Amino acid sequence: MAETTLEEVLAELARLEDPKARAVNERHGDDHGVNLGKLRALAKRLKTQQDLAERLWETSDSAARLLALLVCRPKAFGREELDAMLREAGAPKVHDWLVNYVVKKNRHAEELRLAWTADPDPVVASAGWALTTERVAKKPEGLDLAGLLDVIEAEMKGAPERQQWAMNHCLARIGIDHPAHRARAIAIGEHLEVLKDYPTPPGCTSPFAPVWINEMVRRQHGGASGA
Repeated sequence: MAETTLEEVLAELARLEDPKARAVNERHGDDHGVNLGKLRALAKRLKTQQDLAERLWETSDSAARLLALLVCRPKAFGREELDAMLREAGAPKVHDWLVNYVVKKNRHAEELRLAWTADPDPVVASAGWALTTERVAKKPEGLDLAGLLDVIEAEMKGAPERQQWAMNHCLARIGIDHPAHRARAIAIGEHLEVLKDYPTPPGCTSPFAPVWINEMVRRQHGGASGA
C-alpha cells in the first residue's frame, strides 16, 4: 500500500467502522468507530508516509487523525505546527497519541512542555504535564522536583479533570521514581485525596497517588516490572 491515495485510505477506514467499537470509544469521549488493533494493522501496511499523514490530519476525522499519527514522521513537524495540532486535536485519544507518539519524539518537546504547562487551557496544560511526567521518569536532570510538588500541592485539587489526571500522574511518578521525594509525594496525595474514591476494577492499581506509588514500589522491590 506504499502508493495508497487518501481516498483509498478513507474508504478503508469507512469499511473498518464498527458500531460496537464506536459505542465503547464514545464512552471515553472519542468520536470514531474503528478498532484500534485494526487501525494499527492498517498503519503497519502503509508504513511511514508523511505527506499522507498530513492529508489525513487535515480531514479532521478522528480515526483518520489517529492513523496519521501512526504513519507520520514525528521529527518532521515544527513547533507552531505541533501547537496548532494539539489545540485542534479534539478527541482524547487523538490528544494522547499526538503527545506520546509525536511530540515526545520531536526536538521541540521541551520548549512545548514549558509553554503548554503554563497554558490557561486545561487540555493544553494536561499535555504539558504529560511531557513533564515523561521527563520525571526518563530524564529528570535539571527538573526542580520539589518545585513541581509545590505546584501540584497548590493547584491539583482545584484543577479541571484532564489537567488534574495529568498532574496526579506526575505526582505518582515523582513518588515512584525518586525515593528522596517519595514521602512528600505520598503525603500530598493523602492530604488532597484526589481520586481517592475512584472506582478501580479488580486486578488494577488505583490511580490514588499514595496507593499507586506504594504498589509500584512494592513491585519494583519484588522484582516485578513497574507501571
